[in-house]
Amino acid sequence: MTATFAQVMIFLVAGIGIIVLLTAFFRMHAFFALLIACFVVGLGVQMPVATIISVTKQGFGNIMQSLGFIIVLGTTLGVVLEHTGSTKVMATWILKRIGEKQAPLAMSITGFIVGLPIFCDSGYIVLSGLNKSLCRRTGISIIIMSVSLATGLYSVHCLIPPHPGAAAAAGTIGVDFGRLIITGLLVAIPAMLVGYAWARYAGKKITNEEPLEAPVIDLTTQAPSALLSFLPVIVPILLIGARSFLAIETGKSIPAWMQLFLVTGDPVIALTIGIVLAFLAVRSWKKVVIGKLLQEAAEKAGGILVIIGAGGAFGAILAATQVGEHVSKAVNLQTLGIFFPFMLTAVLKTAQGSSTVAIITAASIIQPLLPALGLHSETGKLLAVLSMGAGSMTLSHANDAYFWVIAKFSGLDMRSMLQVYTVATLLMGLVTLLVVYCLSLIML
Repeated sequence: MTATFAQVMIFLVAGIGIIVLLTAFFRMHAFFALLIACFVVGLGVQMPVATIISVTKQGFGNIMQSLGFIIVLGTTLGVVLEHTGSTKVMATWILKRIGEKQAPLAMSITGFIVGLPIFCDSGYIVLSGLNKSLCRRTGISIIIMSVSLATGLYSVHCLIPPHPGAAAAAGTIGVDFGRLIITGLLVAIPAMLVGYAWARYAGKKITNEEPLEAPVIDLTTQAPSALLSFLPVIVPILLIGARSFLAIETGKSIPAWMQLFLVTGDPVIALTIGIVLAFLAVRSWKKVVIGKLLQEAAEKAGGILVIIGAGGAFGAILAATQVGEHVSKAVNLQTLGIFFPFMLTAVLKTAQGSSTVAIITAASIIQPLLPALGLHSETGKLLAVLSMGAGSMTLSHANDAYFWVIAKFSGLDMRSMLQVYTVATLLMGLVTLLVVYCLSLIML
């Protein structure tokens, strides 16, 4: 295989274009779009079919090895928290501490916390009933409350594992999960606040509309206490963070307490502990209910895993084309640095709608370009993933499923959503990029 720089770039653009075209316009499942893109790029650079198949299998398998358990367990934790009512308990607890006058901020913070283990669309659906009841009780506009909640959920969804986009990017780029979670939490706070601030500012200009009724969630068990509701979210984060930041020197004897943190801080073990704590929030369980919950979680995770696996396969194909070497010789990427991952992911996100697909695709392209971008150090890789996370926020509009979840469950029209929510996601992405850039000046 002796492809020229022009040939590699033409078919790289063609592959990305096919992903956008098939997912955004033909509504094809991202797995098949990514798989087709693998063959388009591979055949375009004169790669033998047998090699394409072998490389895609290897890429798919590698990403499953690093992320498979994490995605399944993270999804399971979210499903159990939804069923037990822990998400609503956390929301109510935060509201009491902040006060009804600050209900939008309370919903934003609730979204931030609930969104750590739960996907943004699921979290929004679960909390939409509480959100609308607060609108009626406080008289605050539904658009302000809804966008405050939505952006709180969105801020962590795009930046922090075990959410599939951030997790896949971390696996592809080679970033420690603990460092990404801790740093991502800090970076997500300004994103949440700017989303909330824009909702308060722009939402005042929108006429209040009567929201649609949210579906009633039938809980067969009594809601758990606030402590039991928060523990399944907080404990895994603390364990993973502690493991990441423990300074362990190889070759020396490790104290027993440190070994305990090394074991329990593994993301797989930490998430498992979170699931156990989530189940303990309810005193008694029926076998049928447990079986249905675990089946729902496994099925939900399966759809995510095939997309992530196909993203890994696409990344392996790009690596095999040596796109990094070609681009680094032709373009001085070091001048773009931390901005290039953001711009690439933002274009993909805006074009095809899915934050997950955007960041997975971008990570596959960015990985071989890290040395040319000057981001090949451990800190550089971390900042590259956060930059891509910022790009995956920018911007959410009518081709994003989450956009329609918010509109449907809040009774908002297209114009209101574009004026408030879509602009909020643009500001969130830009502010997050600014924070990441400031971190790069300090850390690199």
